[in-house]
Formats: sequence, structure tokens, C-alpha cells
Amino acid sequence: MTDEILEIQSKVEKAVDGKRFRHILGVAHTAACMAMCYGLDVDRAYLAGVLHDCAKGYKKEEYLSICRDKGIPITPSEEKSPSLLHAKLGAYFAETLYNTDDWEILSAIRCHTTGKPNMSLLDKIIYIADYIEPNRHIRTDMDTIRKIAFTDIDKCLLIILENTVSYLEQSGKSIDMTTKETYEYYRDTVK
Repeated sequence: MTDEILEIQSKVEKAVDGKRFRHILGVAHTAACMAMCYGLDVDRAYLAGVLHDCAKGYKKEEYLSICRDKGIPITPSEEKSPSLLHAKLGAYFAETLYNTDDWEILSAIRCHTTGKPNMSLLDKIIYIADYIEPNRHIRTDMDTIRKIAFTDIDKCLLIILENTVSYLEQSGKSIDMTTKETYEYYRDTVK
């Protein structure tokens, strides 16, 4: 890990609360391990993990206000659930506050909550690492999902998308159109 990454990590640690930072480190380490497994640059994956939630912790109104102020587009789903905006705002902060100009890292940050059709390998790694990192205990079958993450990344992605869509439907929450499109894309391509 480079000094530059450690410096960014230190700045992120000061910007978020302790629980969020533990999650961030869990995602960064998981992403680095997945990158090793799939032949991707470990430092880039780690940095994307460190930055993925760098904009987490604002109030709903603050997300909307900051995004409007910065010219970040807001979808109707994001208007209803402003916390989704932490991904777009995180990509903005990664570029402007943390001086990251790697478009793949910015893309992975931007789509780590909703996914997107035809994701890059780094996009998939950050999306999955956010779900499976060691501090997460979302499901009873998490151990199985974690194993699949290191053996069949697309199958793992589809399982997570199915779980997410199912959870949102069962709880009566709105489903972001990008999440729906991502699920349909991978449902139709991963067989």
C-alpha cells in the first residue's frame, strides 16, 4: 500500500465516525483480497474501498442540498431516499477532496449502492465487498455468499441483487430504477 493511499485513508478516518470507518476498512480489505483473486490491481481496489463511503453520514436534507449545490443529478428514487446519494457524492468527494482521478475508481464508488448494467470488474468488486465485508451480518447464508464471491463473481453479484430486490419489495421500500435495471441485466446474462 502506498503512502498516498495511507494518507487518504487517514483523512477519511477523520471525516467519518468510528463504526463507519470499521466498515470502510472491511470493504477495503475485502476488495483487495478479491482483486488478488481476480487479477486486478490490489492498491486500486483498496483505495476504492477506502473511498466508497467517504460521503456517508449526512442528514437526508444535507445530501439533497449538497448535491443540488454541486450540480449532481438527483433521480426520483434518490429524492425519496436521499441516503442513496452518498455514492454519487462520494465519487465527487473522491475526485475533488481526495484528488482521485482514476475513472474506474470513481465509477466503482458511484455505483456501489445501486449497481449498474455491464459493470467493470472493479465496480463488481466494490459492490460485492460492501455487502460481504467481515463486519456485515446481513443474512444467515453470508458464509456461502462470501465463498461464491471468490469463485464466481457474476453469480455472487446476481445473488446479492436478488436479495436486495427481494428485501426492498418485501419491506415495501421503493426500488431505484438503476438497481432494477442492474438486476434485470444480470438475471438475463448470468445463467
